[in-house]
Amino acid sequence: MRKITHLIDGKSVESTSGNLGPVYNPATGEQTGEVDLASVEEVDLAVESSKKAFQEWENVSIAKRVKLLHNFRNLVIENETEIAARLTEEHGKVADDAKGEVARGIENIEFACGFADSLKGTYSENASTGVDVYTVRRPLGVCAGITPFNFPAMVPLWMVPNAVACGNTFVLKPSERDPSAPRFLIELIQESGFPPGVVNLVNGDKTAVDRLLEHPDVSAVSFVGSTPIAKYVYSTGTSMGKRVQALGGAKNHMLVLPDADLDLAADAAVSAAYGSAGERCMAISVVVAIGDIADPLVDAIKSRMEKLVIGPGDNPDSEMGPLITKEHRDKVAGYIEAGGNEGATLVVDGREQVFDNGGFFIGVSLLDHVKTDMSVYTDEIFGPVLCVVRAENYNQAVEMISSNPYGNGAAIFTRDGGTARQFQQDADAGMVGINVPIPVPVGYHSFGGWNDSLFGDTTMYGPEGLNFFSRPKVITSRWPDPTSSQVDLGFPQNN
Repeated sequence: MRKITHLIDGKSVESTSGNLGPVYNPATGEQTGEVDLASVEEVDLAVESSKKAFQEWENVSIAKRVKLLHNFRNLVIENETEIAARLTEEHGKVADDAKGEVARGIENIEFACGFADSLKGTYSENASTGVDVYTVRRPLGVCAGITPFNFPAMVPLWMVPNAVACGNTFVLKPSERDPSAPRFLIELIQESGFPPGVVNLVNGDKTAVDRLLEHPDVSAVSFVGSTPIAKYVYSTGTSMGKRVQALGGAKNHMLVLPDADLDLAADAAVSAAYGSAGERCMAISVVVAIGDIADPLVDAIKSRMEKLVIGPGDNPDSEMGPLITKEHRDKVAGYIEAGGNEGATLVVDGREQVFDNGGFFIGVSLLDHVKTDMSVYTDEIFGPVLCVVRAENYNQAVEMISSNPYGNGAAIFTRDGGTARQFQQDADAGMVGINVPIPVPVGYHSFGGWNDSLFGDTTMYGPEGLNFFSRPKVITSRWPDPTSSQVDLGFPQNN
């Protein structure tokens, strides 16, 4: 059985805490490994290593940082298949989905490789006579990342490249459910030539999270996970004086207008609802069918669901894999039951599909005539469950989005350019798709929602990643002729 250890100061470090977490292959239900869960002392060891490394790393030239990031990018590309295989084995997502996750992570490394331009600062010559004013961006120090199980490779790559490009050092705490892929990424960072301690990894549970949030030498914390935990991370971290960005959950709506291309909308709904078994914070979990399109849209979605192949992620025929744990599968099944009991129509009940292995599988579900007070609507299910809510008109649908506490993403399907343009203004969400069901921004824009989907002032990666992992310093400079110097107690003037 595989043992997953910490990586601290360039070395593999076995935990002495005595606490271990099981690692499963969700496609078989078998335990394939165990992961060390860090003690407070082990977290402290990682932070101390990063603190020590920061003393030199912040003074390493931008050119050297970028060169090392290029090395890292090349190694990730060379090992793309291995990273994807680890994602499939421990998360369960199908091979194509896993490769897509790695590809989106590479985008973020490539963006960070361009930070030489982003960090060059600004300069105002002769802002006043003989006075120059310029702004530079400085690193924060030791930063920490706490990442989720659903994207164990991509989300660390949202954080680490930007952080180290800005001159910070980093401590990564990945999900203990699927730790092999992020650990392999940190091994590749070390192989790229980064000095020991610049990036450390500690596996762990709440003990590790709390220590990172409390540690006086951690300057910033980046988090992706559920909304309740995001709130906790943000409130705890900021109370300790840290800079925190905490991305939470979602309940993404997809509006389908009567004029929409029916086949396009149905394809998009199925793809966005059931991809990665619905374990995406940008998954479409609610289709809002407006007017007369509701019945044909539900029929079109159902017909496509019947053709989906659900099975192990390493089977090339599989289009959807299992859920992450048995407990989560049972939780999703409970929501389906609750939806039926509360009055929703179970068009397709995923609980009825039988699987002949011990994996954490559940079939895809479609619930129609869902009301906004039902638990299947109000809660983030994080599984292959799609709800259809019927609305009479566009205004009613937009009001539904605005009333939802989440604000991660929203999409509209229509042929009407005027309505689409109005929707991009009206939608109370941080990311909007127009005939695009999963509007995840490319690496040179930034990712983040509104309302209960984001806590903090800064979204993730792209230009906002630069802003989060650095801070401006403004210098006002004068080199006067000593003979003209005099005492002046007045407020500085621009002349």
